[in-house]
Amino acid sequence: MQAIAQDWLVTNESQCIPFKSIQQDLQEDSFTGKYPIPYRLYRFLTDVENIIWQEADDRLRLQKICPLVRRLLNDSEWILTSFALPDHETGWSVQMIYDEPDFALTVQTVAWSPQRVSSIHNHATWGIVALIDGEEKNTFWQRSPSAEYPDRLTKTGEHTLTSGDILCLMPEAIHQVEVIGDEPTISFNIYGITNYSQRFEFDVQQHTAKIF
Repeated sequence: MQAIAQDWLVTNESQCIPFKSIQQDLQEDSFTGKYPIPYRLYRFLTDVENIIWQEADDRLRLQKICPLVRRLLNDSEWILTSFALPDHETGWSVQMIYDEPDFALTVQTVAWSPQRVSSIHNHATWGIVALIDGEEKNTFWQRSPSAEYPDRLTKTGEHTLTSGDILCLMPEAIHQVEVIGDEPTISFNIYGITNYSQRFEFDVQQHTAKIF
């Protein structure tokens, strides 16, 4: 029996908790109870941009954008197959879904090879990762500075995502991704404006952080 797809939030303290989305008011057909107009990418981008301008709080932004991501993937099946195969050397690939100069969003699909493990990193912006296929374990970390090691981290937990799950990330969330099983993972990712001066890759053994 397939698990029910769920939404999750990783807080700024890197705590992974169940996330209740805020459903947008969308007009349904009174006879079929379905949306009469397919939810296409251009509508999704317009809706997300409106939310960004109207809502300054990142958590509320994520609550409103998350159900739109799920609806987009349900209605625009071409996105599910719009990805590049992972690179043999790096073990991953990125396929841009939409890229426009001065547009404050990154929209892409990401594929990881089996058994691959990412670096420990943050994103320095809000983000949403919708797992299209595969299974991945996220390990979460929180800054725990000491006088000797100002970039020291402590582990806060783990959570495994399966196909259909959506992970929402607050800007200061820190995580590491590991592909589980013998199949690659494919995800649809959307991010806000990255503060690159605050985006880091962490070395948990050396207690260091460098610009990522």
